[in-house]
Amino acid sequence: MKQQAIITNFRLNAVTRATAAALVALCAVSAANAAEQFAVTGYSAGNIAAAVTAGASSTQQITELYRDLLGRAPDAVGLKYWQRQMASGMTIAQVEAAFKRTPEYQNRVANSGGGTVATPATANNYYVAPNGSDTAAGTKSAPFKTLARAAKAAVKANTTVFVAPGTYDGGFKTTGNGTAAGRIYWVSTTKWGAKIVPPANSANKTAWDNRGNYVSIIGFEVDGTRIQKGTKWTLGIYTGGSYNVIEGNHVHHTANTIPCSSAGGSAIGVDSYYKGVMGDVIGNVVHDIGPAGCTYVQGIYHSTSGSIKNNVVYRVGSAAIHLWHDATNVKITNNTVSSSVFGIIVGGGDYYFTSAGANNVAVHNNIVYDNKYGISEQGKTGTGNTYKNNLVFKNPTYDWQLRNGLKHTGTISSDPLLAGYSRTAATPNFKPSASSPVIGRGIATYAHPTDIDGKARNASTGFDIGAYQH
Repeated sequence: MKQQAIITNFRLNAVTRATAAALVALCAVSAANAAEQFAVTGYSAGNIAAAVTAGASSTQQITELYRDLLGRAPDAVGLKYWQRQMASGMTIAQVEAAFKRTPEYQNRVANSGGGTVATPATANNYYVAPNGSDTAAGTKSAPFKTLARAAKAAVKANTTVFVAPGTYDGGFKTTGNGTAAGRIYWVSTTKWGAKIVPPANSANKTAWDNRGNYVSIIGFEVDGTRIQKGTKWTLGIYTGGSYNVIEGNHVHHTANTIPCSSAGGSAIGVDSYYKGVMGDVIGNVVHDIGPAGCTYVQGIYHSTSGSIKNNVVYRVGSAAIHLWHDATNVKITNNTVSSSVFGIIVGGGDYYFTSAGANNVAVHNNIVYDNKYGISEQGKTGTGNTYKNNLVFKNPTYDWQLRNGLKHTGTISSDPLLAGYSRTAATPNFKPSASSPVIGRGIATYAHPTDIDGKARNASTGFDIGAYQH
C-alpha cells in the first residue's frame, strides 16, 4: 500500500506542526530559576547519561538530559553553564548526577504517583467550572463557564488555567504563547475529570485546536461519542505550535462516523505545517479512532521533531502511531499499541519544508501486538533510525518492514501476556502479568523516567517494555 494513501491530508487549515518538550526555563545551578520547577508526575532516576545519542555534541547531550530528567528544553543560561563544565572536563554522567541533585529534579521525583501532572506556580491563573459564568472574572471564586472563554483570557506567558471536573463543549482554539521561562498550562484538576464533548451544533472539525507555543495540555478527556448537529470531529487534540506537550489525556471515539476520505483525522496531532518543532506526546490513552480500516485516520500523528512516550493506543482505523510529512528526530519509546491496522509507521513524504525524510528516529521498548501490520518504514527514511528491544508479535501481514538495510535488535517475538487483553473489551488491561516476557527486557536509552501511571522506571526497578512497569 502506498504511503500517500495512508496519510495525506491531516491538516486543520493546513496541518499543524509540532509540539514538544515541557519547558519552564530554569538554570540547573540557579536557585531563583530552580524555584520554577516543572514537577511532572512520577519522574525518578534512570541511567540517562548512557542513553544520550552516541557521538552527539555536548549541546545535544545536555539538551537530552534536560528533556529526559527535567521534562523541558534547556534555558540559555543553564545550557551555557553546563557547556562550560563539559568543556572543562566534566563527563555527561557527572552532569546527570548534578541534575539529579537540583531542587527541580527532586521536586519532580517527589511528585510521582500517577495523578494529574503537577505544574509550577504561575503569575497568572484562571479557573473554569461547569457552574461558572463567562461574564465572570475567571477567578477561583468566580470561574469562567467555558473553555472558549478561558482561551480568550489565557494569552500571556506564565499562566495556568485550572479546569474543574465537568462536561465542556469542544470546538475551540487556543492561541496564547508561553515562553521557555513561563509556559501556559491547561490542567484538568482531576485527571480525566474535565470532559470535552461535541457541542449541540458543532462548527469545527477539531475538539481542541492549539496554535500557541510553549503550551501544556494536561489530564483532559476528549470524548467524541455523543455526536450532535453540525460538523463532525475528525481531530481530537491538534497542536500547531512549538515546544508543546500533550500529556496524560484520554482521547477516544473521534472520527468514528466520518466518511473515509483523504481529508483524514487523528486523535492527537502534532504538526509541522506552521514550522513548529519539538512536540511531546506523553502518557495518553487513545482508542476507538476512525472508521475501521480507514487508512486516513491515525491515533497519534506526528510530523515534526519531539517524542511519543508511554502512550496506550488501540482500535485505530489506520496507524496507532504514525510519523509523516517532515517528521525527524523523534523518540518513540515505551508505548503499547494494539488492535489497529498499523502498529507504528516511521516515514516521511508529502513534505512541507524539507524532503530529508524521517531520520534519527528511535523506536525502543514498545509493545506492538495484534495489529494487521507491525512496525514499518514507509516513504523516505534515513539510516540513523534505531529499533531496539521491542515486543512485536501477532501482526499477521508482517511484524517488520525496514529500509536502508536497517535491522531491529533485542526483539521479543512472543505473546506479551498482558493482564487482561481483549480486542473488544471497553477497557482492556494492558499491564504486564507477572509472567510477562516484557518485564526487565527494555533498555534505558530514551526511556521515560516513569511509566504511564507514574511508577519509577530506572536501573533499580528495571526497564520494562511497554507503557506500564510491572
